[in-house]
Amino acid sequence: MDLDGLLKVRARFDAEVREGAQADGGDALVERVGPVVRQSVPGPGWNGVLWSDLDAPTADAQIAAQVAFFAELGCPDFEWKLYEHDRPADLGDRLRAAGFVPEPPETLMVGLAAELAQLPVEPPEGITLRVVTDEAGVDLMMEVHAGAFGTERPRIRAALLSRLRDEPETIAAVVAMAGDVPVSAARMEMRPGAAFAGLWGGGTVPQWRGRGIYRLLVAHRARLAAELGIPYLQVDASDDSRPILERLGFGVMGVTVPYIWTRPGPDAH
Repeated sequence: MDLDGLLKVRARFDAEVREGAQADGGDALVERVGPVVRQSVPGPGWNGVLWSDLDAPTADAQIAAQVAFFAELGCPDFEWKLYEHDRPADLGDRLRAAGFVPEPPETLMVGLAAELAQLPVEPPEGITLRVVTDEAGVDLMMEVHAGAFGTERPRIRAALLSRLRDEPETIAAVVAMAGDVPVSAARMEMRPGAAFAGLWGGGTVPQWRGRGIYRLLVAHRARLAAELGIPYLQVDASDDSRPILERLGFGVMGVTVPYIWTRPGPDAH
């Protein structure tokens, strides 16, 4: 896609995935409050701001209102997902001034599912794919996440189990196995009738990187999306993933930065 095409797709992404967001679990609530769309979850899950349309005179008050809302809910933290084209232009500075801490930036990328589904990919020798349908499969994914990213993800585990139980049609998860050992994992999240499917969690343990497994999992999910009639695949890509995805044909729509607000501890002043 050329630049004009990417901008049109980004506008559609903003309207459908962000402003028109649907809850990502049965317990989650997505609501629009003035110029802000947010999700809140009473238990484990993702809390945060998905979309905003702010201006300079009112932005600080809107930020304060969201902090107050999530603090009152008792959330230990929440995320304001900022995109570089969001207004006002200094929104990131305003979030930092309000106590948010930015995480590493990610590249917002999009690919055409029908084209990516044609990738000539065969599993590397010794690798088989296991479709995740139950708790045992989710635990294999979490084992990969711990090995690939060095962190435990209890919220993701809880969210995956919830979706598999309550809305299995909205998720497709897969683990690459070397014999009985999980070495890579990824998932795709989608909604019936949506134009975009999100590719998430793609990670490979260090000793198995560089063998084409990441590419294999992208192609696997692209085929599923194409079969479902979903035209676009969206990724928030890390610096490690971006060059691989560009080689596969993904285009860049911009940059997104997760800004995290954490409840102050009892000793904070």
